[in-house]
Amino acid sequence: MNNIINKIRGKAVPVAGNDIDTDRIMPARYLRCVTFEKIGQYTFQDERFDEKGKPKDHPFNDPVYQDARVLVVGKNFGCGSSREHAPQGILRWGIQAIIGESFAEIFAGNCTSIGLPVVTAGESATAKIMAYVRQNPGAEVEVDLEKKNVSYGDTTVNVDIKESSQKMFLEGTWDSAATLMSAKDKIAETANKIPYLNW
Repeated sequence: MNNIINKIRGKAVPVAGNDIDTDRIMPARYLRCVTFEKIGQYTFQDERFDEKGKPKDHPFNDPVYQDARVLVVGKNFGCGSSREHAPQGILRWGIQAIIGESFAEIFAGNCTSIGLPVVTAGESATAKIMAYVRQNPGAEVEVDLEKKNVSYGDTTVNVDIKESSQKMFLEGTWDSAATLMSAKDKIAETANKIPYLNW
């Protein structure tokens, strides 16, 4: 199976604000799920609906941003607790890449481990991307992990990504389980050479 991720292109959705923590992304009451299969529907649940279930004014509720593949955020996105349900929810809502000014380190690591690239841009560049997406809902944005840039309209800006994460996406090794399974014969061969495993 080819797990290489080098470009993500599609409609973008902007979620403004700094320090959006994982509890806002995925409220704690949804952490009891046995699998992540249906968790995408609860992403930003309390930001999107009031206590009676009435929709609020939130980009994830706006029809023009449905089917978005790229999420544009502010500074320190994903801070707070290290719950992996937050990136899982975002991924399963349909997002395949996130652009932001900065990310909480554990959140970024959790994203990488499920094949969801996060790239950073400067404050001005991030604000311009967000403004473009708001002014041009439905317009496509492209994230190029190899060239480390983001393209939208007639503009291309440089972005950054952790070198180790970039390497895993470009080599297709971000999925640790798949990587281990593809090397099961070598793992078994190595295990057979370890004396205490063969007593």
